[in-house]
Amino acid sequence: MESKAPAKAAKAVAPKTNYTKKYLSFYNALSAVLWADVLFRLMVLLPLAGFKYVSEGVAPLLIGVQSMALLEVVHAALGFVRSSPITVLMQVASRLFLVWGVLKPFPSSAATPVFSAMVFAWCITELVRYPYYWSQLRGYTPKWLEFLRYNLFFVLYPIGASSEVYLTYRALPLANYYHPFWALIMKIVMIIYPPAFYVLFTHMIRMRSKAVGSRKKQ
Repeated sequence: MESKAPAKAAKAVAPKTNYTKKYLSFYNALSAVLWADVLFRLMVLLPLAGFKYVSEGVAPLLIGVQSMALLEVVHAALGFVRSSPITVLMQVASRLFLVWGVLKPFPSSAATPVFSAMVFAWCITELVRYPYYWSQLRGYTPKWLEFLRYNLFFVLYPIGASSEVYLTYRALPLANYYHPFWALIMKIVMIIYPPAFYVLFTHMIRMRSKAVGSRKKQ
């Protein structure tokens, strides 16, 4: 009688694990497709509209796609992934602040080549990250994809972070005029950026070291 209990428990857990993997595979695939759409729009609109006006065609989709990343905090909190919810929240918070706290209320702040550079860096980062996660769930990750995942961030992270700070700074005059309290929040966020960037950048370096170390053991 006792030997049957673990078997029943295993059967009860297995479907949940399988459904979670299917959901995460779908989420990562959908996210990759949406970020590819953002990049496509950026590349098409740049020569047509120029740096000054490209944000008008890209920002609405960008805000929606980036907001989806809040689900990743939920995934971590529910144990769907091994990441810490706090770490994931730190990773998505700066971008969410940028799209909802800067671009949405002050769209004119994006009328600069820096906006395009930031979006490009975000897109390439996500077009590597989501396929990497998807391939891990499928049980096989190409070496070239793993290489990109743990090396491109050396260039893309500084471009993204510095662009976010610049766009926030660019929006400050408007915020000071229309929303002085929000301008104060923006200044605080700009002060927080350097230490937060250091934490996340070194976190990626540690992840890279673990990935390289595990690959050498194989």
